[in-house]
Amino acid sequence: MANLASILKYMPKNPQIFTPSRPFPLSLLSSPVWKQYQIIGLGLLLGVCVSGCNTQTTVEPPTNQNRASSPTATDSTRKDKKVILTTFTVLADMAENVAGDKATVQSITKPGAEIHGYEVTPSDLTRGQKADLILDNGLSLERWATRFYNSFPKVPHITLSEGVQPVNIAGDAYQGKPNPHAWMSPKNALIYVDNIRKALGNIDPANAATYDANAAKYSEQIRAIDEKLKQAISAIPPDKRYIVSCEGAFSYLANDYGLKEVYIWPVNAEQQSTPKQVERVINTVKANQIPAVFCESTVSNQGQLQVAKETGAKFAGVFYVDSLSPAEGPASTYLKLLEYNVNTLIKGLQDS
Repeated sequence: MANLASILKYMPKNPQIFTPSRPFPLSLLSSPVWKQYQIIGLGLLLGVCVSGCNTQTTVEPPTNQNRASSPTATDSTRKDKKVILTTFTVLADMAENVAGDKATVQSITKPGAEIHGYEVTPSDLTRGQKADLILDNGLSLERWATRFYNSFPKVPHITLSEGVQPVNIAGDAYQGKPNPHAWMSPKNALIYVDNIRKALGNIDPANAATYDANAAKYSEQIRAIDEKLKQAISAIPPDKRYIVSCEGAFSYLANDYGLKEVYIWPVNAEQQSTPKQVERVINTVKANQIPAVFCESTVSNQGQLQVAKETGAKFAGVFYVDSLSPAEGPASTYLKLLEYNVNTLIKGLQDS
């Protein structure tokens, strides 16, 4: 069969071009020229078919960039790992310490995100569908969780505050409801860790012994930081042990260490202070001559700056509560978060 080059050499050297101003002449259909065009056209069609269907045509193999990697032992192991999803970064760090390298842990929210009124994204839903287990805090912290879970009812979820003795909120619209920030107490964190250990062991019995060992080691670290922080706060005179924050997130920690808690709002709902809330804190700071006030990393500090201005107290920094800091920050793990907050508190009270 002639190839394309051999066919094209028979094309007329000056083919006629037909346009609206130069219409196609019907008489051409019976002319030798038209027959020549028909023969060439048929040859082109057959040439293309033969070229495309030739089984001996060489096809270049895909490059390494486009070729799927062949499965390796590492890939296989990774696929076999359970995927644990947590609602926020603090829980993810706890779970990672228990899971070690036997499970993959991911946080729905990123460092710096506010957890209370978080809005679920399509990518969150995708991750939820692929998860083997979801861990949440409970105590009405994740107000969006019920809707989230409804999207994949077959994925189990565990509430880590189960077994904690709740501290009720004392004021505002949330009065009488449980304070959700139970993880801020190292003693409660031990309950969280044990709940994580049980949950991972239940869905992955083959690695239960590892989870047990990791949980025991991590619990010892939490007990050690608890003792360290307790001793540090004991150096502050009892009548000066005030912790003034934007959100009432330190009720459990205050109970542990003998602190008096003062806050603008009880829960990060609207994240904006009302004049009445700010006035109440101003009066408390003045009456007790509290030297320093603080806010949290995930909310606006404008209300607390106003308190500082009206009272002469020093705005002494931010606490980390609902979120860890980025990896390069001062509170990139739960244990660092606890230590950073207490050190910030002590430094603020002593330097003011």
